Formats: sequence, structure tokens, C-alpha cells
Amino acid sequence: MENLTQHHFMVLFLSLGILLGMARVLGELAQRLRQPAVLGELFAGVLLGPTVLGSIAPEFSAFLFPPQGPNAIALEAIATLAIVLFLMVAGIEVDLSTIWRQGRVGCKVGIASIAIPFLLGFAAAWLAPQALGRQPDADPMIFALFLAIAISITALPIIAKTLMDMDLYRSDIGMVVVSAAIFNDLAGWIVFAVVLGLMGNPAGSGHSIMLTIALTLAFVGAMLTLGRWLIHKALPFVQAYTRWPGGELSFALILGMLGAACMEWIGIHAIFGAFLVGAAVGDSSHLRERTRATIEQFVSFIFAPIFFASIGLKVNFLTYFDGPLVLTVLLITCVGKLAGGILGARWGGMPPREARAVGFAMVSVGAMGIIVGLLALEAGIIRQRLFVALVIMAMATSMMGGPAMRLILRPTKKWRLRDALSSKLFLRELKAGSPREAIQEMTAAVGEAVGLDAEALEAAVWTREEALSTGIGNGVALPHARIEGLQESLVVVGFSDTGIDFDAPDDKLAHAIFLILTPAADPSAQLEITSELARLFRDPHMLSRVLRMQSFTDFLALISASVRP
Repeated sequence: MENLTQHHFMVLFLSLGILLGMARVLGELAQRLRQPAVLGELFAGVLLGPTVLGSIAPEFSAFLFPPQGPNAIALEAIATLAIVLFLMVAGIEVDLSTIWRQGRVGCKVGIASIAIPFLLGFAAAWLAPQALGRQPDADPMIFALFLAIAISITALPIIAKTLMDMDLYRSDIGMVVVSAAIFNDLAGWIVFAVVLGLMGNPAGSGHSIMLTIALTLAFVGAMLTLGRWLIHKALPFVQAYTRWPGGELSFALILGMLGAACMEWIGIHAIFGAFLVGAAVGDSSHLRERTRATIEQFVSFIFAPIFFASIGLKVNFLTYFDGPLVLTVLLITCVGKLAGGILGARWGGMPPREARAVGFAMVSVGAMGIIVGLLALEAGIIRQRLFVALVIMAMATSMMGGPAMRLILRPTKKWRLRDALSSKLFLRELKAGSPREAIQEMTAAVGEAVGLDAEALEAAVWTREEALSTGIGNGVALPHARIEGLQESLVVVGFSDTGIDFDAPDDKLAHAIFLILTPAADPSAQLEITSELARLFRDPHMLSRVLRMQSFTDFLALISASVRP
């Protein structure tokens, strides 16, 4: 094997620097345009790869990114490490407990949003394989299963980011979408792992097909049961005897690498092992939100851009662009994903308007679809034309979710925070020391002031809090619930000088707690009020100003002056 010389290292570092720099710049630009960062990162690879730079300056392109040789191998190894880490982060976002805590609605949306597009994609690939780009030498069953997975899997990171941008992540509709996407991701990757096993032994493990599938399913079962339990028990030890964040970060990365190695030994791609390990780690209640954010930032700002930019180096997007194929794949995906999300939400009892919003949220295929497509390309299941179509479809579906949700959820009645406030529901000094105690104290104030059943209110709010903590960061928490029979929205304002741990993403204690009670019949009320509060407290100085208020009148004056007309 040829050794890496000084020249090779120079070219490697130069190419990595240019690739990462271009990907980060265009990723930031994409986010400023309210688009997923992966769109800019992928475009960086298109510019530096054979599509643009390779056409304009082929010699310079070959110098930076040689198609073969030691540098090509080294760059491929770094890209593989990057996608392993990215999938581990995607797994950490898969909070398994959220599926069960969210209940029947999230599960029903998750089942329908993967089953309907999967069946539609499988039927289309089976009945019209040539129209969808199947090569004559490709196995019909493997091809149909692959395409079904590629259009039915959901981009959990992009969905989560869209909901955060809209201040809906911790709302009721946000919880339904997130739990459904978690179910979708987990089911999709398990099925895809089985499909890779059916192909033979892509990793060259020497296992038979049936043994590979059996070992894969055994690994899934062990990791999501015993492995999950062992990780949960080990995390407090790691936190107690190592320094933050290095201890938890190293713990997660070590386990991710071991899981990836185990999958490669079995004969399945390493990313599936990293994904499952991430899911087991992320499910532990001992893993702090701040640690999750640190791991996500570490990978998303360094490794993920390198991987997604490297995709653009593999294919000439102009040469292999097939307009009819792109439109066909996009149409099948949109119809299947929208139908699955909407029907699942209606099956779960959601109103038509919210069901349509859920459908458009679930339509995003994003980075997950690109990764599935790349693995299929490398495994020989598909060729470049279908891969390019899948990449374009994945990006197009990721761009349409947010704008469509904003349009659908546009309120018919304008709910304002000011109208829901009352001097009787202003608690300047909370005595509570925990989230449960704070909710008890605040719902008791509602019962005394308005005459509602305080215990029933507390049960409703706490059930929602258990599904996902409502600490939004910057010292603020927004516990909430939609109440049957309530006619007008109520907001209880409570301040805690010592702070209460609502497990916020930035790990800060909540000093300003807003308990939001809204009519069950009007979902827009909760969305409007939580969004208004989230916008107010994006200002890092707002909390200190609020905590200086000693009376309800002072507080109301500050809020009125801060709210945009």
C-alpha cells in the first residue's frame, strides 16, 4: 500500500480546509435564507466537484480532489467518519421515551407517515421500474425496497430545526411531529439495515445472508433494551468522575465507534451501529440537554459539512440530471408523505388544520434520504441519475415544510399575550423548588382566582411536561396545556429568584415561568402565545429586565413596550 507523503498531506489539508470553509460559508448563507444548512453544504460540493470546478478547471479539481490514490482514500475515510458521527447525533435526537410519553397520536402519525409512502414507493418501483431508473442488472425486490425506504424516511434534524425556528418545538403539535419523526427514523433505518443484509455481505464479513439479518436484529434488540439500560446506569458514574463536557462527549463517541465497528463486523454499514448507539444514549434521562447540544454542535459544525460537501464531489449533477425522473420521484414522495402525515394525524384525532400542518412537517426527507441514496449508490443498487434525482427531491421536500406550516397555522384570531395576563395570576415570588412544585403552585393560583379545578389543571400540565421539558433556555420555562371547556386563554406569571431546573437546552435554571392554559378547541392560541414569549426572550437582556419588576403594572408596561405591533 502506498504511503502518504508530505505532498499528500499538504493536498489533504488544503482540500479539507477549502471543502470545510466553503461548506460552512454556504451553510450559514442557507440558514440566513431560512433554509437547511445541508442545502448550502451540498451546494459547496457541487461547486468544488465535477459539476462546476471540474468543468472549468479540471486539472485544479483533480489536484485538490483526486478521484483515486492515497488522497482519495484518506478523504473517503474522513467522510465516512463524519457520517458515522452525524448518524450518532441523529440517533441521540431519537428520544425513545418521547414516543411512549406522547401516546397514541404520535405513534399513529409515525406509523401512517412511513407505511403509506413506503407502500406507494414500493408499488411504483415494482410496477414501473424503468421509469424510476432501475438498471437491468439490479434485483427488482432490492430496488423496490430501497426506493420505498428512500422516500418514506424522515429528516428528524431538519424537522426539529424547522419547529425551533417557528417556536413550535415544545408545543403540542411540535411534540406530535417529533415523536412521529423519531418512530419513522428508527423503523426506516432498521428496514434499510435488513435490505443491506439481503444484498449479501457489503462489508465482506463472510456471514450468510440470514445470519447477517439475524445478527442485525439481535443487535437492535440488545442495544434498545440491555444496552440502553447499561448506558443509563453508567452515565451518572461518567458525570460524577469526569470533567464536563469531555467525559460525556468521550463516552458517547467511544460507544458510537464500537457500535459502528460491530455493525461492520456483522456485515451492515457502520452508520447503523452508530445510529442505534446514539438512540440508546439519547434516551437516558441522565443526559443533559446542554450535553446533547454540545455533541450536536461539535459534529454539525465540523464533520457534517465535510460529509455533505463530499457528496457533491462524487457526481456531475448536470450530466446526470434527468428532469422527468426528478419530477416523478418528487411527486411520489410528496403524495405519499403528505397522505401519510395527514391521515395519521386525523387517525389520531387531530383537527383538519393541524393535520395538514403535520403532513407538511413530515414531508421532509432531507439529509436522511441523501444518506440512504448514497449508500445505495455505493452498494450498486442505483446509478447516478436516480441518485441525483433523490438528492434534489430530498432538498426540495426539506425546503417546503416550513413555509407550508407557517401558511397553514396562520391564526384566524390574533391571540395576544397581554390579553391573557391578569394581576390575580402574577406571582412575584414562587416558593417552589422543582418543576412539579412550580406547576402545583401556579395551577392553585388559577383555581383560586378563576374557580377552575386546580388538581385537574395540574394533572394536564404535568402530563405535558413529562412528555418533553418546556424549558426554552435564557432562564425561561413555558409549561402549558390545552384545557377542555376553557373559553379564554390564561397565562400565570411566576418568578423564582433561586431558579428552577426545567432541563433547558442551555442548562440554565428557569427564573421566569409562564404557565399557559389555552382552549382545547383553538390550537392557534397556544401557538401564538408561546411564539410571542419565545420571541420576547430571545433578547438576552429581557430576563434581567423582567426580574427587576416588582408589580404586575410594571411587568405589563415592560411587556407592552417590548411587543412588536
